[in-house]
Amino acid sequence: MQLFRLINNCASQMSKLFIAGVICLVGFSNAITAGDEVGPFEKTDWPCWRGLNHDGIATPQRSPMSWSKTENIAWKVNIPGRGYGSPIVVGNFIYLATADKEKETRSLICINKKTGKREWKCDVHTGKPTPPRNRKGTQASSTPACDGKRLFINFLHDDAMYTSAVDLKGNIIWQTRITGYVVHQGYGSSPTMYGPLVIVSADNKSGGAIAGLNRETGKIVWKVKRPEMPNYPSPILLKAAGETQLIMTGCEKVSSYDPLTGKVNWEVEGATTECVTSTITDGNLVFTSGGYPKNHVSAVKADGSGELAWEKKTRVYVPSMFVLDNALYAVVDSGIAYCWESATGKELWKGRLAGTFSSSPVLVGNKVYVTNETGETFIFRAGREKFELLGKNQLGDECFATPTFSGNRIYTRVANGTGKERQEVLYCISE
Repeated sequence: MQLFRLINNCASQMSKLFIAGVICLVGFSNAITAGDEVGPFEKTDWPCWRGLNHDGIATPQRSPMSWSKTENIAWKVNIPGRGYGSPIVVGNFIYLATADKEKETRSLICINKKTGKREWKCDVHTGKPTPPRNRKGTQASSTPACDGKRLFINFLHDDAMYTSAVDLKGNIIWQTRITGYVVHQGYGSSPTMYGPLVIVSADNKSGGAIAGLNRETGKIVWKVKRPEMPNYPSPILLKAAGETQLIMTGCEKVSSYDPLTGKVNWEVEGATTECVTSTITDGNLVFTSGGYPKNHVSAVKADGSGELAWEKKTRVYVPSMFVLDNALYAVVDSGIAYCWESATGKELWKGRLAGTFSSSPVLVGNKVYVTNETGETFIFRAGREKFELLGKNQLGDECFATPTFSGNRIYTRVANGTGKERQEVLYCISE
């Protein structure tokens, strides 16, 4: 049996090499050469959704513990329109997406991180909007990604999902239609990068797709059809079971793909139909969560065996989780923080916060920062022993975007006011 498994694994690896070689021969070079690397990035960069490691864990830094509209604010800048995507930080600049309902634009904005000055605004799409149906949705709920040379962003346009590349001066390089899109609630999947590819997804009721595009040209290298179901996660790259896997949850499956070819590594039950959160791993298990038609948190073995290690009926629908020292941390939508033993799902503790949460928690050193929908940020300690609240701060009247932590600063996108008086603001919090 062991010999059979060894032969099977070798055959699988040879198959992957063959597929990659064929793709290379037809012009879609997937070999990671000197021009294909993502970055290099500084340790203070946060170049994509959930950070470079896709796990919501920031580089250890001296992050502020207290702030208000007048305390520990280095600068603030008004953001036109509306968007719930998070800011990213690369070098001296911050990039974020926004949409103007009146002008029918979906745009990228560049801000100088030292001064807060807006450097440029690129209107990626104008006209033919595809608006969300859920009141918590926007036409700019995706977070951009940057490979050091180009910015990548997903927007809905003309009843389809498009991925666009923009250079660092705000000029559109290419735009690629990925798939038609029927709106159920909205769209918010963010791009990720691997080798020469930018990888994007657009699950929806018309039958969506996950695809790998050449970062330089926008040409589709591979594309996999997805089920005809509404679903909202971003594709996430994880190092699990000894290899890099591209994981998608939802549509009633946990699916693992080869990120260079789109080939399915394995696919098992272990997710509900509609998921939002970004998947994480402890190296052995893949942790997923969802909220419709059932609430669940599950741990699936990452080796493709199909084994479901454990499952809970806890509603972790929108805020993503993170793993630290064999413990799984979550903040449920209704405002309770949980810590579970990652291997078994055993509850180690839970603690009441306040409000409703759409923003995801971020781990900075041994502190967890998470902001509710009314702009109140809670700070609690990451530890297995007990729940320990360290502080809370109010900024703005509304917040759906996850804050970004870089160089001892916090960049957070909130809204001041409501209705016609509502104004989105990007704050730089610094001691």
